Amino acid sequence: MSIDDRLIFEKSGPGRRGGYLPQPDPKTPLESLIPAKLLRQEPAKLPEVAELELVRHYVRLSQKSFSIDTHFYPLGSCTMKYNPKINEKVAALPGFARVHPHQPAEQAQGVLEIMHELQRYLAEISGMDAVTLQPAAGAHGELTGILMIKAHLLDQKQPGRVEVLIPDSAHGTNPATCTLAGFKVVSVKSNERGNVNLDDLKAKLSDRTAAMMITNPSTLGLFEENIVEVADLVHKAGGQMYMDGANMNAIQGIARPGDFGIDVQHFNLHKTFSTPHGGGGPGSGPVACKKHLEPFLPVPRVVRDGARYALDSNRPKSIGRVKAFFGNVGMHVRCYAYIRYHGPDGLRSNAENAVLNANYLMARLKKRFRIAYDRPCMHEFVINGTSFKKLGVHTLDVAKRLLDYGFHPPTIYFPLIVPECLMIEPTESENRETLDAFADALIKIQEEAKADPKLLLEAPHTMPVRRLNEVKASREPIVRYKAPAAK
Repeated sequence: MSIDDRLIFEKSGPGRRGGYLPQPDPKTPLESLIPAKLLRQEPAKLPEVAELELVRHYVRLSQKSFSIDTHFYPLGSCTMKYNPKINEKVAALPGFARVHPHQPAEQAQGVLEIMHELQRYLAEISGMDAVTLQPAAGAHGELTGILMIKAHLLDQKQPGRVEVLIPDSAHGTNPATCTLAGFKVVSVKSNERGNVNLDDLKAKLSDRTAAMMITNPSTLGLFEENIVEVADLVHKAGGQMYMDGANMNAIQGIARPGDFGIDVQHFNLHKTFSTPHGGGGPGSGPVACKKHLEPFLPVPRVVRDGARYALDSNRPKSIGRVKAFFGNVGMHVRCYAYIRYHGPDGLRSNAENAVLNANYLMARLKKRFRIAYDRPCMHEFVINGTSFKKLGVHTLDVAKRLLDYGFHPPTIYFPLIVPECLMIEPTESENRETLDAFADALIKIQEEAKADPKLLLEAPHTMPVRRLNEVKASREPIVRYKAPAAK
């Protein structure tokens, strides 16, 4: 069957409408309702299509896209797991979806209660004493936590502590956050097992150390085996321990960062607690901390006053607001529903299944591929793809070929310390059949690379859009439609 792949502008026809608005009252012309400076001098150049054509156009476009509801998304570090639809229904309840941020606290008691309860849950899960829900994403949570550390150091009359130590396997947002906060980044090497190199750490600790920023489990998919010793060394040097909590989905209900020496951390609700990710967001990056950092949390704080809930801004040492109003509340509702649905045992089971799935997939692939760090992994693992390079293809070519097999590619070329890497995270949501199908596809692609490298170099072959010139697309982006010149 032939599918109409024209752009929506190309389907446009004069006078076609998807809906009709009532005519304004002749006594009140539109010109009197809209300031003259905001009135258009000519109609907007929008496509004119009927409702049926509009629906078909965008449904067809959606069917060409990969989504978590249609495809396996093994994105390491950028966890894309299934978001239970019940959470969406709860967040869409009128009492949550229609609450206005300017409503007084007395009219928003239900939302405030959920936020207060969620703070308690996240504090318990992380082993911390206090939580703020304000930050709008993981990187925003990082900045909030680092600014809290900076405020604490200034409060302790230690302005000379200007260095933050970061492992070389870290997320790129970590050094960016520290630089934005005015700190100097000091990179710490990893050892042969993917842990922090303790000798290198000791050599770089000093009276200039403000903090160490560590991800645990790391972006290599490994639990830091020496985390207690690492935290002890940093604390003895007078620094704070910040944990990037992006990978809490591997340890929730099993290990608490506050128990192994972390002072402050953020969560990615869109990863660990199954709220929408990326364009399906917005995101949310709550921050949890120990008691000594609590005075510096952003305001307003959601607090309980007897049987009522209130917003408290009377916190003189606070770093201030980091987000308009109280954060992305819809995300908080989804997270709250997820935690309440699963309970402590369910959250632990989710983490165990995430680890089980990753290790199962790694075990299936390690006979054919080089695993960067060949030890039991947590939620994800990293393949060193240099074997493909020897065959004349790159990791990018493997990723493009996976599209032909119906799989969204895993994260590639990250972390940077592993050459030609593929970072694979199956999450706890996927069943064994899906994992086997993905492993079979990778093995088949490896065989194709040996027999006919050109097949990979020209992939994808079955997608609506073939291989693009990504460098040109980046340097010469076309971000709006231009009608072709009249003949």
